[in-house]
Amino acid sequence: MNTAPTPVFCKVLDSVTADAEVRGWQAVSQLLPVPELLGRTELANGHLVAYEDVLAGGRCTMLLGDLISTADRHLDVLPRVTALIDAVCDSWLAAVADTARTAPLDACVSGLYLDRIRPGGRLDTWYLSGHLAVPAPRTGTPIPLSTLTGHTFVVNSHLLRLDLPTAIREARQALAPGSRWTTALTQGDPTEPNIADPLCWLDFEYAGRNTLAGEIAVLLWYLLGLGGWLVPTYQPAVYARTLPLHLPPVTTPHLQHVDHDERHRRLEVRYTWPLGAGRRAAITRLLERVRSDLAPAAGLDPDRALAQLRHFLVLRILGVIPPDLLTGDDLLLLLAKFAEVQHPDTACEVFTRTQPAPAAGPDDWTDDDHSNRA
Repeated sequence: MNTAPTPVFCKVLDSVTADAEVRGWQAVSQLLPVPELLGRTELANGHLVAYEDVLAGGRCTMLLGDLISTADRHLDVLPRVTALIDAVCDSWLAAVADTARTAPLDACVSGLYLDRIRPGGRLDTWYLSGHLAVPAPRTGTPIPLSTLTGHTFVVNSHLLRLDLPTAIREARQALAPGSRWTTALTQGDPTEPNIADPLCWLDFEYAGRNTLAGEIAVLLWYLLGLGGWLVPTYQPAVYARTLPLHLPPVTTPHLQHVDHDERHRRLEVRYTWPLGAGRRAAITRLLERVRSDLAPAAGLDPDRALAQLRHFLVLRILGVIPPDLLTGDDLLLLLAKFAEVQHPDTACEVFTRTQPAPAAGPDDWTDDDHSNRA
């Protein structure tokens, strides 16, 4: 009896990345729901790594990013978003139950953390080199970001402080190679293109031993800032390549007001952070799980978990999208979120506060008729 061939998803990678990909898959394949690895072939221009295509084969129906965008437009899909976030959290807890150990950060996969926080690395190059500036209100004259260090930063009426050098130095100290964390074998990069529904983890370059705190921070910032705003705005090719539907965001954050008082060293901004119903549901459920069972599993205080995650969040907020690509308004929005997460009294309530997207009918969505809710 003939059986249909397995649909194949192929990735062409350089040899180092292919090594990491295959090694990561091998580390988690007996623990997590993952696609079958079909093989690796050396090509003239790299290495082809072939997997079972879980979408084409019918094992899964959507990726998390498409599921959220669909739920933004069709409220009956919201339960699937919540269920998938629960499945992600349950997968982390199962990994902790089976493979947890307290370990130094340098015993973990290094790409998302140690490589970016090292002296002279990405954060230093992007934010401490002295070339960044934000536009002055009214005149538009560039204000060097370095001259704002130590300013009172009033964000939506909350008195914060803008001090990138100190925050990066503190993150480097907190995330030193020898710092010890609750770790487990995980996929390592829990983002919207890497999570399929029903749960199947994809992309294993960072899979292996990772901190649970880092996993939470990666997913939270992707849901809050990267997935519905920065990636589709500044790296649209990523969504076009990875998400079959890659629907545009139904709304994005908006900077309402900026005022700079040079004499009193004060920068004030007001913003709104509207999100669609699907994205809000995903964030709400993740935060509920953090407070209930993820924080204790990660060795964090449930009442202070986001404040304790701030150094991981700094790396995600500052270390993914190059800031010189951002408009002045978007850079100020990013800095506002950075300042909020630095303040222990605002990290939980203020950093994650959002508003519902303005009401709109189906005809208002620019979704190219991608409304199939498979």
